[in-house]
Amino acid sequence: MSVILVTGSYDHDIRFWEAWSGICSRTISRTNETSQQQINRLAISPDKRLLAAAIYKKVHIYEIANASSTPLITFEGHNSNITAVCFHSEGKWLVTGSEDCTIKIWDLRSTHLHRNYDNEAPVNDVVVHPNQGELISCDQAGRIKQWDLSENICTHELTPAGDIPMRSITLASDGSCLVAGNNKGKCYVWRINEERSGLPRFQAVKKFQAHNKYITRCLLSPDDKYLATCSADTTVKIWSISHNYDFNPEKILQGHQRWVWDCAFSADSAYLLTASSDHTARLWKMSTGEEERQYKGHSKAVVCCALHDGAS
Repeated sequence: MSVILVTGSYDHDIRFWEAWSGICSRTISRTNETSQQQINRLAISPDKRLLAAAIYKKVHIYEIANASSTPLITFEGHNSNITAVCFHSEGKWLVTGSEDCTIKIWDLRSTHLHRNYDNEAPVNDVVVHPNQGELISCDQAGRIKQWDLSENICTHELTPAGDIPMRSITLASDGSCLVAGNNKGKCYVWRINEERSGLPRFQAVKKFQAHNKYITRCLLSPDDKYLATCSADTTVKIWSISHNYDFNPEKILQGHQRWVWDCAFSADSAYLLTASSDHTARLWKMSTGEEERQYKGHSKAVVCCALHDGAS
């Protein structure tokens, strides 16, 4: 499969789609499980072999090439909704964040819990720094934290907007820039300096009002030229980024009828996949801002999506 395009929904199904035809090629149904177990986040491993699905308090790991609906591995240990899941760049481990106020690292080879960090507030998002030695998280208390994986401690903490919950964070592919979006529709931008540069690790460079309602997801493109912000206002906004950290409104992607919850860029930054409460996922062409394809089949809100069309 050269393009892996996956969606997760409150209807409890995970669906794989053919990107260009819009046909659903595979469904992982979980009708035998309790209605509590909604799918919150999806992540595809860098080698395209595994799909991680954060389903209520568990993470199910599925083999993408295997048609079975039975997970290869299930990680259990969180006590509440898992809100974030992402892979290490070499696929050796997986990190999760949860409303239970913890961040956990899971070893994919031994299938055991490797580390546990107490965040003291519900975690909304976690990303792995490109150096693979740090995690950056954001939480319901409005804080952004950097966690050092070698020292096993939180080394930096930011609270740019007091206790307003910080909803989503995204890192530039080279680790030089961090963007965070909060519940009031504001984005905050920091330049990340090298620890040995003598400059502050996180240097605030910009803040701007991206939406008038909730930001649900913010995501930098792989080429670091664009920021996508998803919102409760039913739109996705595309911001172009200049060298001096100016974020200029480039396009508004309009078509979804309800909240837009998640998005994912293609490897070449030419396309954006979005997931919405209107039961659909949509693929947008970045150069035109036009909708290229709709993925219809879910019977409830589509709240997460993942796309991997790069080299494995």
